[in-house]
Formats: sequence, C-alpha cells, structure tokens
Amino acid sequence: MEQFNWIQRSTWLQRCAALSVVLFGIMCARPAQALPLFARQTGMACLACHTVYPELTHFGRMFKLNGYQLDNGKDIQMITDQGDAQPTLGLPAVPNLALFIMAGYVSLDKALPDSQIPGAKSLSDGIQFPQQVSLLYGGKIAPHFGAFAQVTYDSAVDTFNIDNTDFRFAKQWVLPNKTPLTLGISFNNNPSVEDPYNTTPAFGFPYLPPEINVPSLASPLMEAGTAYTVAGPVFYALWNEQLYAAIGVYRNAPTGSSSVGNPITGGPSPSDSQTTNVVAGNNPYWRVSYEYDIDRYALMVGTYGLHFQLYPGGVPVHGLTNSYTDVAGDFQFQFIGEQNTATLKGTYVKEHQSLNASAAAGSTNPSDWLSQTAVDFTYWYQRRYGFDVGYVSILGSTDPLAYPSAPFQCIAAGNPGAGTCGGGATGMPGAYNVGVMNSFNSNPTTNAWIGEIYYSPWLNVKFGLQYTYYTKFNGAQNNYDGVGRNASNNDTTYLYAWFAL
Repeated sequence: MEQFNWIQRSTWLQRCAALSVVLFGIMCARPAQALPLFARQTGMACLACHTVYPELTHFGRMFKLNGYQLDNGKDIQMITDQGDAQPTLGLPAVPNLALFIMAGYVSLDKALPDSQIPGAKSLSDGIQFPQQVSLLYGGKIAPHFGAFAQVTYDSAVDTFNIDNTDFRFAKQWVLPNKTPLTLGISFNNNPSVEDPYNTTPAFGFPYLPPEINVPSLASPLMEAGTAYTVAGPVFYALWNEQLYAAIGVYRNAPTGSSSVGNPITGGPSPSDSQTTNVVAGNNPYWRVSYEYDIDRYALMVGTYGLHFQLYPGGVPVHGLTNSYTDVAGDFQFQFIGEQNTATLKGTYVKEHQSLNASAAAGSTNPSDWLSQTAVDFTYWYQRRYGFDVGYVSILGSTDPLAYPSAPFQCIAAGNPGAGTCGGGATGMPGAYNVGVMNSFNSNPTTNAWIGEIYYSPWLNVKFGLQYTYYTKFNGAQNNYDGVGRNASNNDTTYLYAWFAL
C-alpha cells in the first residue's frame, strides 16, 4: 500500500549533482513524435483528457466511463459469409501501447540505524535508475469493449508485476428526454481503479510517491491495502454525465510477488495459513458521485467504501476472519482555463476493524479504528510549470499488540553483542532495539505535509521535486520509537523524472 515516505538528506554536493543530471535531461530532451496510448487512438493531444497525467479532465472522465471507445484509427473488420452488416471483428489495426519510465533520487533527513551493528547507520540516500518501467495497453479492444492494462518492473524488488488493470464493457443510450445514460461493467484488480476521479486511491494524491521510504504503521484498507491481490466485477451507471453509481464484488487473486504460493505443492496457489491478509469470500465495494459543470468549472461530491474480510495469517483460512469496513467522503473542484488549471480535492476515510481472528490468536484488540484525511491543491501554468501542496493525517486507536512499542532485532553471529535473543527482551544477549518501525505509545497517528514543484516541457515528460515534512509519526512528534527517532527524521526529499513513450 502507498505510504508517505521520504529518504535522508544528503550533502549539498550530492543534491547539486543529482539536480544537474535532471537539468541536463531537460536541456537535451526532444519533442515526442507520437503521444502515448489514448492520444495515438484518438488523434487528440494529452490535454484533452488530462490537465497533466494522471489528473483527468471532464472529457477524460467521460472517455474512461464509456469504455475508451473514441477512435481515430482504422479497424480490421470481418463480416459473416451471409454478408451481415454487423461486423464480427473490430480489431484496432495498430495496438495502443505505451511505455512509462521513472527514475528517482531519494534522501531521508536522518539515516536509519544499521539492522545488525549497534551504533552504525545505513546509507542515507539512494538512486533508483530506473525506479519503474511500465508497459501499458489502453483503449479500444472491440466495439464497446476497452481496457487500461499495466505491467510494471519495480527495481526495489526486482520483479515484474501486474499493475492497475481495468477491462470494461460500456454502452450508451439516449433517453426520451435527450439525456445520455451509460451502463457498464469493469473487471479490475484494485478497488477504485475504475473510478473517474483523482480523489480515490488508485490514481490519487500523492501521484508519484517515492519507494525508498519509512512507511507509517497503518492506513485504512481502502488506501491500496488490497491492490493487485484481488479481482472482481464492478457494475456502474452514468446519467447525464453527472450522476455516477457503481457496485462491485472482489475475491482473493494474488499475483506475482503478492503471492507466496502453496508450501505443499510449491505452486502459486491455493493460499493457506502461511499467507498474510488473504481475502475471504465475496467482498463488496460501492461508489456514488455527482458532478456539476458550469463553463470551465467542475465540482464533484461523492462517497465510496468497501467491506472486506481477511484471514490475517497464521490461522486457518476458514472460520474466523478480520473484518474491515471503510466509508469515505470526497470532493473535487477543478478549473481548466487557457493558461491556468487548478484542482482542489479532498478525501476522508473512516475504517472500523472487527479483528476476531487476530484477537483469538492474542495479537490485537477485538476491535480498532483508523481514519485518513487527505487534502491537496494542484496548480499548472500553461500545462508546463506547476506545484502541488497537500496534507495527510492518519489517526487510529491505541493497540499495544497491533502497534508494538519495542521491536527487537537479533544481531547476527560474529557481530558485537551477538548471541541468543532469548525471546527478544531488553538486555538479553543478541537483542538490539533498532526502533524506527514501531510506536512507543502503540498509536498509529501520522501527520504529514507534502509539497511538490513540477516542470513538464512536454505533456509526456515530467520532472518533479517533492518534499514530505512529518509533524507526527507513529503516534508522536519526538522519540516516537522509544530509542530517539523523531518524526522529522523521516522527512523525505524526492527528485524524479517521468517519461511516457
């Protein structure tokens, strides 16, 4: 799941060197000869559907909900032997493919302690080159049937994985009062990936978070907690390009690195007690929103949520489960002018957790709660220069078992203090309290400000400098882990380049 992460500050020399690389890339870049994906299919520039990727305009939202069907290319068609007018094949002559490439440099405010050697530190920064490489297919597959499908190589874990994938069938009718009505079905692998707004988690703020980071202890399940580990259909209706309603159901469907396989057969499935957070049975998801447009302005208010049941791991994958109910409210106000675009948006998610399976195993309270508030404002001038400022707050109940106050690391043999951890108690031979990923007061509260400046010389090229400032991390501002680490020590500087080919 996406967390708010940042990597340690480096010297001024290191930062200037990294910035020089980006500036060199800007000066040497060439205009794109062909725009990716939907621009190739529709013959329109990217700004028709996006302010700047991935933020959608009203036109982009309608294009998505109507099955990615607007087509400026030729189809390979075939009719029946009887010469029926209805073709039996409508295959795009040229597949709508694109390549996304990201590279980044990340620096934490303070280096992490070494996991094995007391007193030593890890590296304080890192370069990911590339950070991610994604191959995408997007657009029309056949009449009324389209897709957005993504396969991503992630350098952090050195694996290829199925990323956000959305296959959808949609058809539009005009009602007797001349009002358009679209009905559709999306089959996807990430709750909210089918949604047309950038307030929901799949394509929400922050758009490009760093992967090298210190993640907070918790966030609501809706915030990408089941991304790419589930799959299911979402049925939706769009009335008059304003009222949108969707309902779906998801089942367990781990792929790639999210699937540990079956230890008996050695195959990729089925999941058993050795797999954590296995989704149980059928799990509902819903969404309702209303958009009002006038001139160059668009206002949306909505709600969405889910009810998922999970086996936490270490328990049989039948019987008791942990239950998560997330209910969210969101809004988006967007202005799109000739020279200026601006978007203000916000989301509030409240999660109730009934932790029957974990509580029976003695690892948590019978019930907990979490909430997440995210508000941000984005501005672009001429779709070239922009900035984004946002605030994220995670609150939650105190749970000494779910959010341990003092995790201990066993020191490897041969290192100073090595020995038997003896259960990991303080002062036992081989026990080393590294802190960082715990909460001294057993509370997950985390608050952060995120600021970002952008430069986009072309709509398929973006450079960004992002900074995250934590005012509270895992329950406290100072000494949150009990061994001296402060919330601000996890502040992160992130410099990145993003290209779409």
